[in-house]
Amino acid sequence: MKAILTSTCALGALILASGASADLKEKVEVPFRVTESAMLVDAVVNGRPVSLMFDSGFSGSFVIDSTVNVGQATGTITLRDFVREFQAPTVPVKSLAFGGKKLDISEMTIVKQDMGLTSSYGQRCDGIMGFEVIKDFVVEINFQQKKFIFHPRSQMDITKKTPDNKRTFLSKMLPKGNNSIEMSVGAANGEKMTLALDTGNGFYATTHKDVLERVGLWKMGAKPKYQKLSFVASGAVNSWDVTMKDLTIYGIPVPESVWNIIDLPASSAEGDGTIGFQFLKNFNIIFDIVQRRVWMEQWTESLKNEVEANVGLYAIHDQARGRMRIALVTPESPAAKAGIKAGDDLLGVDGKELTIMTFDQVQKLLQGAVGSKVSVAISRGGSLMRFELTRELLVNSLN
Repeated sequence: MKAILTSTCALGALILASGASADLKEKVEVPFRVTESAMLVDAVVNGRPVSLMFDSGFSGSFVIDSTVNVGQATGTITLRDFVREFQAPTVPVKSLAFGGKKLDISEMTIVKQDMGLTSSYGQRCDGIMGFEVIKDFVVEINFQQKKFIFHPRSQMDITKKTPDNKRTFLSKMLPKGNNSIEMSVGAANGEKMTLALDTGNGFYATTHKDVLERVGLWKMGAKPKYQKLSFVASGAVNSWDVTMKDLTIYGIPVPESVWNIIDLPASSAEGDGTIGFQFLKNFNIIFDIVQRRVWMEQWTESLKNEVEANVGLYAIHDQARGRMRIALVTPESPAAKAGIKAGDDLLGVDGKELTIMTFDQVQKLLQGAVGSKVSVAISRGGSLMRFELTRELLVNSLN
């Protein structure tokens, strides 16, 4: 496996200098890889080489798949995702290295959890590296050059940078502690939402139905026309996509974008959701949690995200039966119009068997361009049925 760090100079000082005013003597660059929905970095944790998705929305150090032997669990931790709290075992970090350079591991912890991220990203991914590992430094996430850049404070005072508010922007973090980057998102009606900067959220942005109701963007109690399933850390949740217009995200005008909306209240009253990878990848981002500022420089031409069409069926693995069981069929979708129902078994997509595929892998097979066709094989009560479905864009409009 190719080492993600090509230079180890000063990297020890980077992590060894811990605390809220951690600093460096010289700039340190740490390359990462970019997939369709995440950024991946290599490390050696407790002697095990791992490839980790960087998740600024996770306040801890590491979450590593239970299949990777990083040591025996010695405790538990309560985790919270968008909708639930759940328990997970923990392992103390005994050693940590990037590119062969050992780093300080004081008070770092590994959460052990079944992840299955490799199938989601199309390349090896053993878990998550969280915000705690890098939060004390002046850090640039440079998506254009695909690398972290750790800046010495003597060379990077972002409070003195002057934005043009066209391609460069300077935003204030909200006063919500040191475990996440929380900032404001404004709606056209003047209402505000609090959304964390979250590289681990593969969507453009994620919030909740009750949040949209609170800020007046969604009619109280109204149902979306098109619903779907999304997976969060604690499991599958009902959700839907909606086109949002005339927002100001972290001070940046965004005329139109498609957001993922969870059809359940948030698990915490501290925030309204997160701004995700599909928005953030358009920027080179510098954050300094001591100065509580975030500098963002847009390097792409457009901030609009494109959502793939689909057929409106969502299948999860039924372990007892060893099949993919359809858990949801979107009303008025191509699958619903064809007569496919929740509870049917999904046996194949375009001739591919699905017994060892994950939810994400199956969904990628079902998605595609508007008007393109996909063949599905369904079993109901022991009878085999085949359908050819035409993909449609199943995105809701604000009511």
